[in-house]
Amino acid sequence: MDERAIAAYRAAVRAGQFAPQAIAATLGLTPEETERISRTLLGLRLLHPVPGDRDTLAPASPDAAAADLVGPAEQRIRELQQSVSGTRSSLLSLLPVYFESRRSRNRMEAFDVITNISVLEVMIEDFGSRCQTQALTVQPGGPRPPHLLEGARRRTLERLARGIRVEHLYQHTVRSDPASTAYIREVSAAGAEVRTTDQLIDRMIIYDREIVFLPEQGELDRRPGAIVVREPTLVAFLCKLYDQQWARGTVFEPDAEETTAIVDDVKRSIIKLMAQGYKDEMVARRLGMSVRTCRRHIAEIMDDLDATSRFQAGANVALSGALDEAAGRPHREPQGAAAGREGAGT
Repeated sequence: MDERAIAAYRAAVRAGQFAPQAIAATLGLTPEETERISRTLLGLRLLHPVPGDRDTLAPASPDAAAADLVGPAEQRIRELQQSVSGTRSSLLSLLPVYFESRRSRNRMEAFDVITNISVLEVMIEDFGSRCQTQALTVQPGGPRPPHLLEGARRRTLERLARGIRVEHLYQHTVRSDPASTAYIREVSAAGAEVRTTDQLIDRMIIYDREIVFLPEQGELDRRPGAIVVREPTLVAFLCKLYDQQWARGTVFEPDAEETTAIVDDVKRSIIKLMAQGYKDEMVARRLGMSVRTCRRHIAEIMDDLDATSRFQAGANVALSGALDEAAGRPHREPQGAAAGREGAGT
């Protein structure tokens, strides 16, 4: 629509019809201009043929023209909006299904419970062979059987040859085991790092700080399998737990002279566990040693404390401060003893 088309439409409304010759004369239009304006007004539905006389064009009101011109489009838009709304409602009704299924999928992807020991061994071997940076292990329970050490030797040396950092964390009791010492001597020479500590929580294998193998718990009627953990937050937590245990450990160099600190550490742990009420068998299990060895240490502790019974040993331990030392607390002497020294000028 331009000014001339608007003027022609105004003239047609005043005259009641669009008479080309009269409008051309009134507005000073050429026949070509008049024809162009006629086509424009017809296209905008502002003109329409008179019923029964198609050669005569009558003007239509703008609202009627708008309804005629855009009405079908508006109807299609309304239908499309209804379709969109219906489709949206149908899809949104699946949200509970989606989130529940995703939670189930995440649980399956984050954790795998492997009860088949053969499958578990294959998985550990497979992940170990694809390890890129680190292989970290926690092995509680004292010395490992020689046949298991032989397989571990092969895997560890292969990983070290590929440039993988290998860390082993054992309990102090492996230091007195010839098979364990021989294994640690060989892998340490190849670059592995080995530390020992008095107690460990449980067995754990970590590859690249991305996947963790934990022992299955609570199975009494069969050999326990393992839980494979991939969930990043939990893996990061387990790695921090490992790092804390590693920091507490003492470097094990098989050919270095054994220090009394290791023996003292074991004895302090025995004292602490005895004070907590554990029997000899449970103390031995927690520290990864045989009951016989545990009882030998207990006998030495009682001899050091000049005690003839466990009750007397406990009393002497409390008085000597060994219990506080085992628990990591500063020793506090009885008030009477401290006062006596002050009175004596010491």
